[in-house]
Amino acid sequence: MKSALKLIFLFFLTFLIFIGILFFVLFLYLKISLPSISKLKNYQPVQTNLILDHNGSIIGYLGKERRIFVPLKKIPPHVVKAFIAAEDANFYKHKGIDFYSLLRALFKNIISGKIVQGGSTITQQVVKSLILSPERTLSRKIKEMVLAWQIEKNLTKDEILTIYLNHIYLGEGAYGVEAASLTYFNKHVWELNLNEAATLAGLPPGPSKFNPINNPQAALNRRNYVLRRMAEVGFISWEEARKIMAQPLLVNPKNVNIPWYAAYFIDVVKAELEKILPPEALEKGGYRIVTTLDLNWQKKGYENMLNYFFQIFKKDPPEFAAVCISNQDGGVRFLIGGKNYMESSYNRAILGKRQAGSAIKPFIWAEAIETGILDPNATLPDEPITLPGANAGEDWSPGNYDGKYMGLLSLKDALAYSRNTVSVRIALLLGIDRLKVLFNRIGFNFPSSLNYSVALGTYEVSPFELTLAYTVFPTLGNMLTPRFIETIYDQIYGGKVIYQTQPENKPVFSLRTASVMNEFLQAVVLYGTGRCASALGVPAGGKTGTTQEYKDAWFIGFTADYTCGVWVGYDKGKTLGRGETGGRIACPLWLNLMKGINHEAKPIPVFKEEPSLMDFSENMTLIQNQ
Repeated sequence: MKSALKLIFLFFLTFLIFIGILFFVLFLYLKISLPSISKLKNYQPVQTNLILDHNGSIIGYLGKERRIFVPLKKIPPHVVKAFIAAEDANFYKHKGIDFYSLLRALFKNIISGKIVQGGSTITQQVVKSLILSPERTLSRKIKEMVLAWQIEKNLTKDEILTIYLNHIYLGEGAYGVEAASLTYFNKHVWELNLNEAATLAGLPPGPSKFNPINNPQAALNRRNYVLRRMAEVGFISWEEARKIMAQPLLVNPKNVNIPWYAAYFIDVVKAELEKILPPEALEKGGYRIVTTLDLNWQKKGYENMLNYFFQIFKKDPPEFAAVCISNQDGGVRFLIGGKNYMESSYNRAILGKRQAGSAIKPFIWAEAIETGILDPNATLPDEPITLPGANAGEDWSPGNYDGKYMGLLSLKDALAYSRNTVSVRIALLLGIDRLKVLFNRIGFNFPSSLNYSVALGTYEVSPFELTLAYTVFPTLGNMLTPRFIETIYDQIYGGKVIYQTQPENKPVFSLRTASVMNEFLQAVVLYGTGRCASALGVPAGGKTGTTQEYKDAWFIGFTADYTCGVWVGYDKGKTLGRGETGGRIACPLWLNLMKGINHEAKPIPVFKEEPSLMDFSENMTLIQNQ
């Protein structure tokens, strides 16, 4: 008996020596071809770029991998312990390889007849994620073990944990615990409770299988397993574990994709970022980008517009675009480039050029007052007028929308009722050269062959350009420089400012002229073609626009705080239908857009000084003779 036991002992001893020699030889062979672990010493992961709105709300993420790096000190101990208990309870004891865990996992897998537990340490998982390919071969497994041992010699345990918790994939496109916390619970990792921490810690073996959004029961079972493991290793008491296990699994998933109602705006931000940052910086990520958008307004205003839009267009609906700009700083707070980004990503607000119709008239009125050609109190005839046409031998006789004439009108009433013949008469007084200077000053890129039909808005502008131009009125003469990005930080949390915009403007009209126009444009809302805007309930001014054959409908309006423009039309320029004017279509859409945010009842800025009277008899004689 003793001799038999001795033989068995010698056999196993010889076998172990043989295995040891074999592994040693294999180790020497593999070490020659092992990849370097140097990139782990200065771990700088690819991160997302975090896009925020004006109020700090997350709009979305830009980048190849949605990862947000957080140092270990910002990750609560109960989150760290949950992952350690679930994945590597002996993490602080082993040197990269846990032979006991390997044997335990092997035993449980044999008993179960399937793989129910892995034996890889956290260090080995770091190797698997960052250094080696995912192939399942013996040589790769041995390389993984050797590299894990090397990592433990060169990095501290905390450094390894930092890499692991920031790099691991946890489902739903989220890499690392911070991105996963925002994804599943809409909160930062340092805000997680034990219930949520255990849920996250249960994800590494199967991010899809244990997804708490799609597979809540499997996630609940896995969460409970993590809690039991935490109790078994002494991280929490059994009483605490049972208390949490009795709780439901609650998730508050965040739509981590850029919301489609903000997608047009983000496209503009992307284009801006490409001008500001080098491509490699954007690819690497890790920037916090604060934009000018108001996400809540963007969502609610857009929903309001859509609801109204599909009430009036039940078949073959046209497109619409809208822009809102802060009168205080030029920040673009709202931007929609079409009714549905998923159907068409073409940004009509920025790129779409359409005839402005009567929405161009306020600038002509303002220039006449600015240059002294007309007094604000002047009256002009709304009567038929005939001019030489574009072709030799042809006449041009512009008429009014309703085919009627109202006789002698004040400048204010002529604008409020949008009389075309008055607009043409004012343009004639200004002359083509002065009109060219005017539109160049505003920033409209009209062709050099400008003619007097410009007084009726026959030349094309984008909704963004026209809305921006209207900011000259509520700012009392200063055209704002538009802003889409406020600040860029070189880190998602904290960091230093690497780019920042400041409010800028340029003078276009005098304070006196802008003040007069504000009174005129409020008349449009009070009793003119834009009366629907008065339902907003706060002081507002604006102007409607309708183009020939009802192809385009506009309303550009402003309060003391915001200037917003709305355009409606078909991409191919077909008619919206007879009678579908800016006042009937675009103005109600503008009203629904504006109702997406609360407005203070501030008065529109008006210059209080009485303008001096001037002698306009010569000009009035010219007008009467037209």
